[in-house]
Amino acid sequence: MMDTDTYLMWVGGKEELGEEELIPVEDPATGEVFAHCHAASAADVERTIALAQLAFKSGTWSNAPRHHRADVLDQCAALLTSALSDLIALEVRQTGRAIREMKAQVPSLVRWFKYYASLLRVEEQPVLPTAGKLHNFLRRVPLGVVLQITPFNHPLLIAVKKLAPALAAGNSVVVKPSELTPLSTLLLGRILKEAGVPDGVFNVLPGYGGTTGKALVQHPLVRKVDVTGGTEAGKAIGGVVGGNLARYTAELGGKAPLIVFDTADVQLAVNGIAFGSFIASGQTCIASTRIIVHNKMWEELLGKLKEKTHSITLRMGAPSNPESMMGPLISAKQLDRVETLVAEALDSGNAEVATGGGRLHGPSPLDGTDFSKGYFYQPTILISKENSSILQTRIWREEAFGPVVVVVGFDTEEEAIKLANDSEFGLGAGIWTQDLAQAFRVSEQINAGITWVNTHHRNDPSSPWGGAKSSSGVGSENGIDAYHAYTTIKSTIINYASVEESLGADDWFSSGTGPVRYG
Repeated sequence: MMDTDTYLMWVGGKEELGEEELIPVEDPATGEVFAHCHAASAADVERTIALAQLAFKSGTWSNAPRHHRADVLDQCAALLTSALSDLIALEVRQTGRAIREMKAQVPSLVRWFKYYASLLRVEEQPVLPTAGKLHNFLRRVPLGVVLQITPFNHPLLIAVKKLAPALAAGNSVVVKPSELTPLSTLLLGRILKEAGVPDGVFNVLPGYGGTTGKALVQHPLVRKVDVTGGTEAGKAIGGVVGGNLARYTAELGGKAPLIVFDTADVQLAVNGIAFGSFIASGQTCIASTRIIVHNKMWEELLGKLKEKTHSITLRMGAPSNPESMMGPLISAKQLDRVETLVAEALDSGNAEVATGGGRLHGPSPLDGTDFSKGYFYQPTILISKENSSILQTRIWREEAFGPVVVVVGFDTEEEAIKLANDSEFGLGAGIWTQDLAQAFRVSEQINAGITWVNTHHRNDPSSPWGGAKSSSGVGSENGIDAYHAYTTIKSTIINYASVEESLGADDWFSSGTGPVRYG
């Protein structure tokens, strides 16, 4: 770091200048640029990937004993824990997320390093039942240089989710963080180096997608790309990756349904909706944005949800305030998208505001923060206007990525399932019911990669995280599947028959017409 406000790239185990123009990093709560970050040019990309490939070929990490890699990952967890206060403060500043959220989220990241360290220590290598006197065993070996593209909403969480299995497998990693929130990922460089990750094995190249991202994705030495982002960007990246015949994992868009059946506890469901919808100011891919409520409890639930939502608004303030419940959106662009989708729904005559519905201005009732300077938007509930249907609006179908939910009613289980599946997305979904049979029955019919029952946004290193429909991506994060996706299978077959047996059975071109083997 050149000074307190300028951050450098992390390349080959040290900080380096980038050749592109500096990236301004904004505080979403104030609209002020509080730091700048060096960005990688195409030449920087070429040099970094060459260093990563050299590190991979050297074998210092790729061929290191698995127990050594496990020990280093455990040390990463320990050092990450010791750096929590700095990481949390920076994460709050660059994302605008409330500090109470970051104090809960960032400490949980150590679980990913510990999980994959444990996986390395207990992984079994299969021996296959091959016919004959043959010993066929399998090993998982690393791919090489892998690229990880991370989004603005959970910079550290998503970086670590991708990084831990990639390092466990023995790969060299290049991370391109979002240009909106690149700073905390850069701090991982020193932590991982101190933990024992060799130089060149972990690299961070900030930059914009059209320059840095493009150069990285197109590079022929990149053997896997793992991206979290929007659906259209994911499709574009996938097309390039496919041309290089590289591996691809993509966690993309979502428009999560949340069904509340008439057997659910109303207050429990309301608490779950508020968490699932408004955590991170609604800027999560699994935010419960389509709330589907049994008509028997519609009025009661909507009333309590309005009260809960309004109470969140009253307790919004500076993200650094421990009492603040929700922060701003990430940028003016994101604020404009949310405002546009809400205004369009209202102007169509198909929707009306139950509570919220606009940008916040003036001083915060909590701490006097000037909302007008940042990108604060009220937590918002939209419902159908009388004799109209909000199902006809874009905000029912498109990902707003903001604190806005649509609430609709239903009468039958079949209708609820149909509404839940009425989306091109299929990442997350929620069901609230006290009927266990109903929970099993309905969860089996929801087209989502992750379905929570009587909870939401549970995320464990062992639990797969991926979409069930193409608009939500391909492959999955977490668990043994993510580890396997960063490896390739090496099959070794050893013939242990005696020389005499082999001479009798394996001479294909012997004289005569006796039986021969095939396979």
